[in-house]
Amino acid sequence: MAAEIVNPRSDSDTEGEEPFDPAFALHRGGKMAVQATVPVRDRDDLSLAYTPGVAKVCSAIAEQPELVYDYTWKSQVVAVVTDGSAVLGLGDIGPEASLPVMEGKAILFKQFGGVDAVPIALDCRDVDEIVDTVVRFAPSFGGINLEDISAPRCFEVERRLQERLDIPVFHDDQHGTAIVTLAALRNAAKLTGRSLGQLRAVISGAGAAGVAIAKILIEAGIGDVAVCDRKGIVSADRDDLTDVKRDVAGFTNKAGLSGSLESALDGADVFIGVSGGTVAEAAVSKMAANAMIFAMANPDPEIHPEIAHKYAAVVATGRSDYPNQINNVLAFPGIFSGALQVRATRITEGMKLAAAEALAAVVADELSADCVIPSPFDERVAPAVTAAVAAAARAEGVARR
Repeated sequence: MAAEIVNPRSDSDTEGEEPFDPAFALHRGGKMAVQATVPVRDRDDLSLAYTPGVAKVCSAIAEQPELVYDYTWKSQVVAVVTDGSAVLGLGDIGPEASLPVMEGKAILFKQFGGVDAVPIALDCRDVDEIVDTVVRFAPSFGGINLEDISAPRCFEVERRLQERLDIPVFHDDQHGTAIVTLAALRNAAKLTGRSLGQLRAVISGAGAAGVAIAKILIEAGIGDVAVCDRKGIVSADRDDLTDVKRDVAGFTNKAGLSGSLESALDGADVFIGVSGGTVAEAAVSKMAANAMIFAMANPDPEIHPEIAHKYAAVVATGRSDYPNQINNVLAFPGIFSGALQVRATRITEGMKLAAAEALAAVVADELSADCVIPSPFDERVAPAVTAAVAAAARAEGVARR
């Protein structure tokens, strides 16, 4: 239904129209705009901002390409790129319908990280076409944030773009979720008197987020982690695995478990849900003492918080109306801010781990069962993550300055 029908203008009192909807009111005309950073008040301003003055700058960049970072917006702007195939909880809704989400992402970049961002929705699904398209417009941007591209194509798109580009490429559905999850888990483990190495985790969901969480937990030194899809534990003895899941089976599940998600939860210390669906209370009750339950499906967590609190010492969700929200906005603004600050060529595993450590440290002295991760509105978050990512980029040799 058109927005004008669903959401009549606020000054319309026409009887019989649908009631005013504030969501449509906020989105009318879009949520962002382009604004000039220099004035064009007279002939002199015009001659500097455009021809002939601009020619001097263009010629200098042609001779020294790295000057593009100093004399254009490239050093401070990110492209938010989607094909509309896996949007929030809406699924495959196409590029046009994805734009409100991409605009939202762009304003979060600005609000929480001071980073300018441009939403770009592509009308193509083929991996080759997506990669070629992004490579062609990449010279205009300092980084590429991939968003809401369905698995398993998202893995290939990110890998190939990073191979072909010399700017950071970051699929937030994967790595943003993983970074925030690791930060919260570090603090939850500390709160319950354990280290990551003492924990066995079970991840429900083998898509973009589940795979990335498994990888970062292994990198961080977790004791063991089993990943489950709709058919059960992703294990080497299964003959129905995709290439991505076969890779996951190779670096997870050191215990050699097989069978259902419910069987994996028996004695597990950690549940991480990024799949939707529902986990039976009987299975939750078999988890280890002082368990940690991160049920992040929206709007309905895999394990409802009321059930989770019966058996877990720490409970987190993806919702803003419960404590300990695992929210990607805690990560991606600061990550790109730090990467752009040092003109990084890529975002490494070390940079992701540094971001998680910095994020956890923000509330390290304030830990409680309801505070293992900061609020998105905590003003300490972005500066801490920015500084940690910039330092890690320099240490790993991917910083240009």
